[in-house]
Amino acid sequence: MQPKFKRVLIKLSGEALSGDSNKIIDPKVINRIAQEILELTRRKVQVAIVIGGGNLFRGESLSALGINRLTGDYMGMLATIMNSLALRDAMESSGHPTRIMSAISMLGVVDSFDRRKALRHLEKGDIVIFAGGTGNPLVTTDTAASLRAIEVEAELLLKATKVDGVFDKDPSLQIDAKIYSEISYKEALSKELGVMDLGAFCQCRDHKMPIAVFNIKKPGALLRIILGEQEGTLVR
Repeated sequence: MQPKFKRVLIKLSGEALSGDSNKIIDPKVINRIAQEILELTRRKVQVAIVIGGGNLFRGESLSALGINRLTGDYMGMLATIMNSLALRDAMESSGHPTRIMSAISMLGVVDSFDRRKALRHLEKGDIVIFAGGTGNPLVTTDTAASLRAIEVEAELLLKATKVDGVFDKDPSLQIDAKIYSEISYKEALSKELGVMDLGAFCQCRDHKMPIAVFNIKKPGALLRIILGEQEGTLVR
């Protein structure tokens, strides 16, 4: 089967790298995620990634401990760079060229974000990881994902979660929660389903960027979406 998308952006949470273990980063989990992503590149899909830093630092949580919110957010941005380095190592250990481009300048460690260079890397077949969020505090990495997806002209934003998609109610609290196979931006907003950060969601809506919400822990889910099979929830 041929991929239905030429270029996609995957949004990973930092917590996805720890899996169900107590480790900050679980090598087995990160290697499994890397292999699933590399399967897309073997099918000539251009892949960009935005990764969070919640497994290390989260600005809102640090603020509750008494650290200034802006300081906490900057710490969270640095955490995304640390996670990006780990994910790049997993990709390159399998022999696939991977670039990290950060919104926060860290010369000698990672490249600074440059849209034109990012597009050239993607067209060449390299995986590009966007780190450092947007470079600004008080916004989430969801916003970074929507922004970068639009900037690199991705055809789909893949939102990796720990549940199978978007439900009409919280599936962890309600056993009768039903999953949507597809839903419109308008309906998701009216029902307050919380697909992703509101600012990021509205940005995707305004730029007609479809969002696929899926369970990153489900083997093969990522590939099935790329091949156009029913998996998770499509918001468009």
